[in-house]
Amino acid sequence: VQLQASGGGLVQAGGSLRLSCAATTRDFRSYRMAWFRQGPGKEREFVASIDRGVGATAYSNSAKGRFTISRDNAKNTLYLQMNDLIPEDAAVYYCAADRGIISSMRGVPGAYNNWGQGTQVTVSS
Repeated sequence: VQLQASGGGLVQAGGSLRLSCAATTRDFRSYRMAWFRQGPGKEREFVASIDRGVGATAYSNSAKGRFTISRDNAKNTLYLQMNDLIPEDAAVYYCAADRGIISSMRGVPGAYNNWGQGTQVTVSS
């Protein structure tokens, strides 16, 4: 599967952005999908995941209540709606996909074999 992330940009604190991740595959619904982010000098960290089909979602503590992950299987697209953005949310955001991940590993970057190129999110204070 090939992944193409988009939607990043510059936003003021308190603002919103919606990221998209277009997947090139005939079997998008079979993939567990996730968003990760990596700030300057930081390790890549889990943001949110969504299970196969229209499945269960999971969020990091920092994303919970502000971000919403969703998928449109008809469009082969993953989304991340980000509201109430804060400067600490600034990072390169990556989408990831894999078929074989068990639930306990969904927040582990190394468990995903397929990654998009990343989209930059900048939040001004």
